[in-house]
Amino acid sequence: MKRENHSRVSEFILLGLSDQPEEDRLLFLIFLLMYLITGLGNLLIILAIKTDPGLHTPMYFFLSNLSLVDICFTSTTIPKMLVNYITGNKEILYISCLAQVFFFSWFAGLDSILLASMAYDRYMAICAPLHYSMIMTPRVCVLLVAACWLWACANALTHTVLLTQLSFCGHTEIPHFFCDLGVVIRLACSDTFINDLVIYTMGGLTAIIPFIGILISYFHIFVAVLKIPSAYGKWKAFSTCGSHLNVVCLFYGTIIGVYFNPTSTHTAQQDIASAVMYTAVTPMLNPFIYSLRNHEMKRALRMLLTKKPGFSF
Repeated sequence: MKRENHSRVSEFILLGLSDQPEEDRLLFLIFLLMYLITGLGNLLIILAIKTDPGLHTPMYFFLSNLSLVDICFTSTTIPKMLVNYITGNKEILYISCLAQVFFFSWFAGLDSILLASMAYDRYMAICAPLHYSMIMTPRVCVLLVAACWLWACANALTHTVLLTQLSFCGHTEIPHFFCDLGVVIRLACSDTFINDLVIYTMGGLTAIIPFIGILISYFHIFVAVLKIPSAYGKWKAFSTCGSHLNVVCLFYGTIIGVYFNPTSTHTAQQDIASAVMYTAVTPMLNPFIYSLRNHEMKRALRMLLTKKPGFSF
């Protein structure tokens, strides 16, 4: 079937989280605070890793990239929502909506793949410690991260280009606080079979396969740790993975709940609540998760925050 590019709309309406002015003011303050905490927390993680030579290891290299992605991820959706609350104007231009879909898909996919890369790093460190330094070289880490960025970008670009081929006849209200790909597709008045097919194929490659890789990595890690004779040795091995596991559960739990469940099993309000979790709450909590139980990171953050002004990188 031939797909014609007749958008027929110049803008969409983002209905947001509430239609009550009193609630909008409260939500503005909450999300502004969350956004500032997310940006500051992840920026401190990046600076601490950059300025502490003891953290120049593959694990912290991946973590610094994850922190950068989390800053970009939240910046894709929250600033526009804050502007809407200030101005009272919920409109978003068609081209701006496409841009939001692209960057949101890019950084969400990148989060997923980076978490899998971090799981592989922990697998190599615990299950093959003698070969770790020979395999996880700086060059390999850079190439691995570059591949993550490129694949996630290709995935997002594919979804965005296919979205431009859909027709939107008149219904332009998006029951969300950002242009979510699945929600926008449901507004189309043309055939969306190809879009849905690509979501479940390329989306599976970007989300499900990394998740399976994480499960396999941690299965081998669990088996290897059980073979360690001392209780302290077991605890030390697991302590390097606990923060990562917490982030994986937060991120994938909400993603699977929204995108890989039949639409009949959940409401739009549940989808929005889950979206708030993985777009705002999880990126905000990541710096706390990775620093509160990590002695090396806490030491690096203390050194960063107590340094005298005028230090150089």
